[in-house]
Amino acid sequence: MKTRPTSPLLRTAVRAACLALAGGALHAAALAQAWSYKDAAKPLAGQSIRVLDEITPLQETMKALVPQFTAETGIKVEYELLNHFEVINKGQADMLSKRGYYDAVMLHGIQMGQMLAADVIEPIDAYMGDKTLMNPALDLKDLLEPAYGSLAKFKGKTYSFLNWNYNFVYWLRADIMADAGEKAAFKAKYGYDLAPAKTYKQFLDIGEFFTRKAGQMLAGQPLKTDFYGILHEGITGGATVSSVWENILKNYGADLFDASGAPSFNTPATVQALGVWARMWKYSPPGQAEYSLVDVPTVMGNGIAAQTIAFSDFVLGVDKPGASPFAGKFTYAPIPGNPDFKGPRAAGGEPSALVINKASKSKQATYLFLQWMVEKDTQKKLAEAGKGGVPIRTSTFALAPFGGANAAFYGAMKDTMSVLKAKPKAPKIFEIYDALGPIIQQVGQGKLTPEEGAKLGQEKMLAICTKCLL
Repeated sequence: MKTRPTSPLLRTAVRAACLALAGGALHAAALAQAWSYKDAAKPLAGQSIRVLDEITPLQETMKALVPQFTAETGIKVEYELLNHFEVINKGQADMLSKRGYYDAVMLHGIQMGQMLAADVIEPIDAYMGDKTLMNPALDLKDLLEPAYGSLAKFKGKTYSFLNWNYNFVYWLRADIMADAGEKAAFKAKYGYDLAPAKTYKQFLDIGEFFTRKAGQMLAGQPLKTDFYGILHEGITGGATVSSVWENILKNYGADLFDASGAPSFNTPATVQALGVWARMWKYSPPGQAEYSLVDVPTVMGNGIAAQTIAFSDFVLGVDKPGASPFAGKFTYAPIPGNPDFKGPRAAGGEPSALVINKASKSKQATYLFLQWMVEKDTQKKLAEAGKGGVPIRTSTFALAPFGGANAAFYGAMKDTMSVLKAKPKAPKIFEIYDALGPIIQQVGQGKLTPEEGAKLGQEKMLAICTKCLL
């Protein structure tokens, strides 16, 4: 086959274009090398900022790194860590009062709607567009999606980065799942191999199979206490509604809101999903109605349950030597799904961010700190210091702490993150949670049927808002 020769003029144009592209890349690289936090902070040196964040092993590790930012920039950082509920109450109170005690406040995705409606979050687009402040090597495309976009961006503005990517994983006892006797008995009863559940039907089968009384045998040993097949958070507050909503309801085609933002709880899909939720409680500990997201990993660590769906960052505190007698005997897998639903798969979590308080008097210094927290070098140091963690960047998964013996755990986490979205921006979401929490619990306890729960939940939601999303 003959090819048409190119003209000298065309060859010259191609060479010129290639040289221009190469020159542009070199120029971008030179800019990245020339920019530094030290230079960016020169006009701000000596300023002090207060940052309110949540106390978990992740933030405690980050706190040890914060002095490095101060050493490089001269900007002093008071990095205050409080528990989950105090961060929400104290942080929101400061922002809504417009007092500006804190320059940056950690907001869970669920809080964004209320804070945006109150107009107390400083957009960061102007700082990102300032070449003296914006790190040209920040690589925002590396931040995990859809968590980053769904959390940080709203109606054409950017309000944050992605700081903490809290997510649910499916957590199981690997030792009993691998026992030859248990595997043979399971296959004889259910007709398929015992393995981490891929569907909620299998999840319920495993729950039924492993629920046993004290004195019965488990993996060849007599049980000293009752053993349960399924464990879940069950309190009326906390993350119970979130987990049921994102991990179960959505995988059956149900949701709290329709496309217009109106309540949509009373649907056949919701009834079906609540039926699955109610059946889970048959194989759960009797005190589950009192369990919070903090209690679930503690109970799993005590070794009285076969499987759960839990926040991965709490797993980090349990599945390590010395933290639980069952450390090293767990395995992890993606959140189970529902093959009968042909819509998008869902998995839950709480992507969260540190935002700049609109009342802050040191916004540029605060922006530099927030940017420094999410950059690749800081995230690498965070992962290495914590011997793992919860990635916010795609590139972080390639680091050594996320492979080897941890591969199953981080594989499950990565699967959740591939579909994990922040909560929709609903200003009255806490009121909605307060209304739905008791209903969801009562459905689990058998005090309400799924049909009654769906109907009552819709009525409660409509009394709060007819259009619930911003």
